Amino acid sequence: MEIKIFREVTDIKFIIREKMFTFSDKFTIKNETGEDCYFVWGEILCIGNKLHFEDKNGKEIFYIEQKLFTLLSEYDVYQNGELIAKIKRKFSFKPKFDIWGKFGEYELKGNIWAHEFSIEKDDMPVATVSKEWFTWTDTYGIDIFYDDNQDFIIALVIIIDQSIYDKNK
Repeated sequence: MEIKIFREVTDIKFIIREKMFTFSDKFTIKNETGEDCYFVWGEILCIGNKLHFEDKNGKEIFYIEQKLFTLLSEYDVYQNGELIAKIKRKFSFKPKFDIWGKFGEYELKGNIWAHEFSIEKDDMPVATVSKEWFTWTDTYGIDIFYDDNQDFIIALVIIIDQSIYDKNK
């Protein structure tokens, strides 16, 4: 008899909002009660995206760096100076990505252009993402079903935004 272990569904909700009128990329990530949980800020006057993902106390969780001189966007994610993940955009009519690293392999499903998609791991949805249509700044709602790697899931949404919607390219 095979015993399957299922993770308990927690359904944590976050809102990612890109700040307007800044010289670099800046995002604030709030939980469903409006409390600031994370901040992401980009370095000024650099070629390619270099983003710092911090907790609410200013402690860096991830450093995200766009690889230069690639045909399609490619990002490396570092934690404490160690490369822990790579996100590469695939050549396709629809946005598709190779996502792999320390936390496993992830897959995006749904219509990213229609601003509605899910993030799956091992053929199980771990989060759903919805981008608001008529806003001045990029704004996302994220429902994370398991809190195993919630920091990485949020960083992944930021990278997808930079790869597809970044107006600074």
